[in-house]
Amino acid sequence: MIEVASALSYLHGKHVVHCDLKPSNVLLDEGMVAHVSDFSIAKLLGRVNVVQTETMATVGYMAPEYGSSGIISEKTDVYSFGILLMETFTRKKPTDEMFDGEMNLRRWIYESLPDASCLLRGRL
Repeated sequence: MIEVASALSYLHGKHVVHCDLKPSNVLLDEGMVAHVSDFSIAKLLGRVNVVQTETMATVGYMAPEYGSSGIISEKTDVYSFGILLMETFTRKKPTDEMFDGEMNLRRWIYESLPDASCLLRGRL
């Protein structure tokens, strides 16, 4: 996952937002080094920090502001990376039926990582 974070840091340094970070867009080479792939909907931010675009990302991995109004920024990729990490730790997809009823993203994190909940307090 460090390689994915480094790739995002590099992209964001060039003002590029991937817009569709998810497990199938992270490829492992023969040395088990992760590489971010599929830049088909990536956006160049240029001099602005936020862009509005047509929503095309994968449900469950896209940031709420992207899904609801098409607004993207570097934070969009950071959100997707967080979901990717949670899926790695919990082995549960964010699109599973687990979000029925009272379950939401914040509750999923607290219940999945009870020892880390003190680190998250006030950040979600």
